[in-house]
Amino acid sequence: MGAADVVPGVSGGTIAFISGIYEELISTISGVNMDLFKTWKNEGFKAFWTKLNGNFIVALFAGILISLFTLMRLANYLLENEPVLIWSFFFGLVIASIWFVAKQIQKWNWKLFLALVIGAAVAFYIVSLPPMAANNSYIFLFLAGAIAVCAMILPGISGAFILVLLGAYKSVTEAAHDFDLKTLGVVGLGAIFGLLTFSKILKWLFVHYSNITLAVLTGFIAGSLNKIWPWKEVLEKATYGDKEIVLKEASVWPWKFDGDPQTIFAILLMLAGFFLIIILETVAGQNPESANAAN
Repeated sequence: MGAADVVPGVSGGTIAFISGIYEELISTISGVNMDLFKTWKNEGFKAFWTKLNGNFIVALFAGILISLFTLMRLANYLLENEPVLIWSFFFGLVIASIWFVAKQIQKWNWKLFLALVIGAAVAFYIVSLPPMAANNSYIFLFLAGAIAVCAMILPGISGAFILVLLGAYKSVTEAAHDFDLKTLGVVGLGAIFGLLTFSKILKWLFVHYSNITLAVLTGFIAGSLNKIWPWKEVLEKATYGDKEIVLKEASVWPWKFDGDPQTIFAILLMLAGFFLIIILETVAGQNPESANAAN
């Protein structure tokens, strides 16, 4: 999830879904409230930790944080130097994710197809928006963290891309690179606030409108495909410091790409991304603990 979240256009929520931990993730986060501290006071730390699902939280978020700090530079390097290949891999990954999420719905009807189309339209619109101007105020960064983390747990909507849209991606990545703990702390507090509020909404939707929610999430993932299509024509860009940020771009076919399309390698990496999801799904399906948690 951490590796996916550092790439603008790929959602950590998608990885959580295909690995079989999505519903446990939403349920665990939404269960964080003041009653936990009453449990600690009345029944002790062990009961508190069990009710919190502490082992799950520590394992998951430690992995995400390690990945964020270790893979940030690698992700930025690949996006700058091998964009066609890295986007091809993620395109194959997301294509398989659409199939995986859609098959969770046992019986489709016109309402579910409508929900899918609406979800796809919303996601397509979001990924087509131009980025806002950069803003480094702490109030703005708090709100950016809250909004972006909601996207991070939504399959198909990239939290990193939301940071790009809000003009906060550069500030956050530089803070991570420079270990600017004050800026990271403000963004982190916003993320915690966003997680605790949005996860409760998602849990309620899964409990009361499971199939429609899954259909909308499938649409979200499908609608994000335009953002991660490997071959792009840059229409407008701007320079922030020593970095160029693409403001507007259009998807083109490989034979119309202005540069080396690397078509064969791109297709191979698409297939690699696709089959990686199949392997992850197989492994998750063989894990009785994640299967029980999902139920």
